[in-house]
Amino acid sequence: MPKIYEYRGVNGLVYAPVTEDSSDTFSTGTVKDLAGVAEISKSTESSNEPHYYDNIPAIVVASTGSDEITITASAIPLDVLADITGQYYDSATGMFVEKERDPGYFALGYRTQDTDGNDYYVWRLKGTFSIPDQTNVTEDDGTDANGQEITFTGISTTHKFTKTNAPAKAITVDTSVNAVDESTFFGTVQTPDTVTVTP
Repeated sequence: MPKIYEYRGVNGLVYAPVTEDSSDTFSTGTVKDLAGVAEISKSTESSNEPHYYDNIPAIVVASTGSDEITITASAIPLDVLADITGQYYDSATGMFVEKERDPGYFALGYRTQDTDGNDYYVWRLKGTFSIPDQTNVTEDDGTDANGQEITFTGISTTHKFTKTNAPAKAITVDTSVNAVDESTFFGTVQTPDTVTVTP
């Protein structure tokens, strides 16, 4: 009988700019905290279509598109929001300026957990962030408050990694295998080529 478990828990939401993604190199900048995370969900554009020959479905053509990562988080700090959405932030005055976007590509990292308490470490390697919706309501004697929901649209890298000889959208590492150095995993963006067995 296979192991039975479910996913329960998410934390440690971080991001880093993608500084180069070419046939020769995939590189990223400094990893930074994004916000407190309450929920992450993923949907992937995909299709499977049969093609008919000699009056029968002879082959199936499959395609996979982008990932839509919906993040429910605490309120995103204005400097971080400006960074990930291509807006402007003036640290001297604390001023966030909404302007014509100059978006870039980012990597997104986080931890999930199963009901046995095992961590799964995730790096989504390349994508862009949407402008989040925001709701503000009048204060009353209740405890209601509002965070933000933001979407990360993940795509494949241009770079082909040595280990797989292919581009990649994301990696997930099951830490129950006890094979990687968990203490440094989110210090930099991890790729199929950088995840190695710890001596």
